[in-house]
Amino acid sequence: MKATKLIVFLLVAALLVTACQNPAAPTAAPAEAAADGVPEICKTDAFGCAVFKPGDVLKIGMGAPMTGGDASYGIDISQGAKVAVQDFGDLNGFKFELVAEDDGGTAEGGAAVANKFASDPAVVAIAGHVYSGATSAAMPIYEKAGLPMLSPSASLPALTTMGSSVFNRIVFTDARQGPPAAEYLFNKLGIRKLAALHDGSDYGKGLAEAVVARFTELGGEVVVTEAITKGETDYTPVLSAVASKGPEAVYFGGYTAEGAVIVNQMKQTGLENVVFFGDDGTYGADFLSRTGANGEGAFATIAPIPADSPEKTAFDAKYLELFGKEAGSLSPYTWNGYDCTAALISAVKSVAVLGDDGSLYVPRGALVTAVRTLTEYKGISGTYSCDATGECNTLPPMFVVVKDGAWVPAP
Repeated sequence: MKATKLIVFLLVAALLVTACQNPAAPTAAPAEAAADGVPEICKTDAFGCAVFKPGDVLKIGMGAPMTGGDASYGIDISQGAKVAVQDFGDLNGFKFELVAEDDGGTAEGGAAVANKFASDPAVVAIAGHVYSGATSAAMPIYEKAGLPMLSPSASLPALTTMGSSVFNRIVFTDARQGPPAAEYLFNKLGIRKLAALHDGSDYGKGLAEAVVARFTELGGEVVVTEAITKGETDYTPVLSAVASKGPEAVYFGGYTAEGAVIVNQMKQTGLENVVFFGDDGTYGADFLSRTGANGEGAFATIAPIPADSPEKTAFDAKYLELFGKEAGSLSPYTWNGYDCTAALISAVKSVAVLGDDGSLYVPRGALVTAVRTLTEYKGISGTYSCDATGECNTLPPMFVVVKDGAWVPAP
C-alpha cells in the first residue's frame, strides 16, 4: 500500500511539473494509461477524470455579457479566446472548443451559467468569468465541481480572499487600479475636490471606495459619494445634485453604458468644466461612439497594452482578419482573453492521459492544481505566475484619455 501511494504521488508530481508549459512549445504525447485501461490518477484524483472518446470535444467555458449595453467586453474577450483555440486547440487529434455563455455580467446570470457548465461533463475549465459580480456567484459552483477558473478581467480584490482553490486571474486587481487613479487625479491633474459615483456593483462600488480612500489620504476632499441605478438613461437629478457640491472631477466606478450617459449629461447639469475619470469598464470604442464630442478629455485606467512582439503582431493581424476590428478597440482585455484560454489549454495538455482504449482522460483535481501553480507563463499580455490565492498579475494600470475622438496614452 505504501509503495502504491508513493507511485501515485510521484505520478501526480511529475504531471504538475509540466503544468506551466506554454502552448507555443511542442506538445508531448499524453502518458499511457495503467495496465487495466483506466489511468491510475483517475482512481485517486479528488474529482475523478473527464473522459473523452475519439471524436469528442474538450470544452473551455466562458461566462460574459454577450448582449446588452456592456456586450462589447464579452464579445471582445471571447473573440480573443477563439483565436487561442485556433492556435493551440488540438491534442493528438482531440479538439478544444470555446463555449461563451451570456451571463449578463450579473450574479444571477453568473450562477446560471456556472450551473450549466458544471453539469456538462465535456467542460474542463473556465476562462472567466469576465465580470466580478458574476464571478463571485459562480465560484462556489465551480469549487464543488472541481472546475478551474482563470479570469481575464474580474478585478474585485475580495475574489481571492474567499479561500477558493479554483479561482485565478491574470488581471490586476482594483486594489492596484483604484489608488493609482486617485494619485493621478491628485498629483497629475491637480484635483482637490472630487465627486465619486458608482453603479452599485461589486466592481464599481469597490473601485470607487478605493479611489475615495486614497484621495482622502492624499489630502483631497471628497464632496459626495453616491450610487446610481444601473440601466437608467437619465441621471440629471443625481448630476445636478453633484454639481451643487462644486467638484473639480467626477470619478465613476462602473461600465460603459452608464458611464456614457453620465458624460453626455454632465454639460446640461452644471458639470461642463468638470473632469470625467472612469475605469477599465468605461474604456473602448463603444464609449467613444456613445459620447462623441462629449467624451473629449475623459480619462480611464486600463490594463497595460502589451509590448510589441512577433506573437502580438501575429495575433493582432489574425484578430483583425477574423473579426474586422482592431485588437484592444472594444475592450482592453482582448489579449487577456487569448492568454487565459491558451494557458488553460496548456494546463489540460500537461495533465491529460491517453487510455489504452483510445480515450483521453483529464484528471480534474490535477488540472485545478496545474492552473493554480502556473509559473512564468509567457503570454502576449504578460508573464504570469500565480500565487497561493490565485493572483497571477502584479502589473500597474495604464492611464488613457480621449483626444480627438480616440483613446490615447495620458501624459
